Amino acid sequence: MGKKVMIINVAECVGCYVCQIACKDEHVDNDWSPYAKPQPDLGAAWRWVKEVERGTIPKVKVTYIPMNCMHCDNPPCIRACRIGAIVKRSDGIVLIRPDRCNGCRDVDKPLCYDSCPYGAIYFNEKLGIAQKCTFCAHLLDGADPLYKRGVPRCVDACQRNAIIFGDEEELKVLLEKTEVLHPEYGTKPRVYYLNLPKPFIAGTIINSAKKEVIENAKVTAIDLYTGRKYEVYTDEFGDFWLKNLEWRHKYLLEIEKEGYKKKVIGIITTERDVNLGDITL
Repeated sequence: MGKKVMIINVAECVGCYVCQIACKDEHVDNDWSPYAKPQPDLGAAWRWVKEVERGTIPKVKVTYIPMNCMHCDNPPCIRACRIGAIVKRSDGIVLIRPDRCNGCRDVDKPLCYDSCPYGAIYFNEKLGIAQKCTFCAHLLDGADPLYKRGVPRCVDACQRNAIIFGDEEELKVLLEKTEVLHPEYGTKPRVYYLNLPKPFIAGTIINSAKKEVIENAKVTAIDLYTGRKYEVYTDEFGDFWLKNLEWRHKYLLEIEKEGYKKKVIGIITTERDVNLGDITL
């Protein structure tokens, strides 16, 4: 049995939440023991879509990042569990065994609950156990007689094919193009991402004396760490978007337009997406 991986293409996710709903449909009121007990109707989402609002009005973009348990190869939840209720299968899937979990009754919340840096573990108050995404292991193992696809329900439900699931060896070429969320955590996730958002610098070039925008002005961002240059031209509204920059780099901006004096703006740090607002030439 090959080790399983999930690849999520953020560029294809439109925030429809069908994957989240499919997860609910599969697990609410369904007991898939020994893999998982039923998921609660409310208060838990083993699969959720994170909405990231970027920039400031009017230069705003929204990015949708589907999330679930990362099924880490170095899972802190396993180390946190004192009774061995969390196990890692040979195919890489991490499961909380409902027959073993006691909800850490001697503390307020299960110890695994706070150990996950991705916030992927939920406490089922009614059942008194910790729960999370199982990669629909019951489907992979053929436990659901009505469902023969052999992939997690979220994968099957996505109409944009934004979620890819399979054996690590079969997907190794695609995996070379991916990255993981928060590699600094050191958990070695088995959920990978394509096209995670990179920062932008945006603004509008105007001629304040004439009270009009300036079209076709050249805007250059110079990465002061690498020396790389990014160039765009303002559109008919005087707007520019310098996209796919690097996080936490410093940039020097140069604005040029025939008939105007060259303008230099610096230094801009991409700790977040930057809207410079109106810039006068």
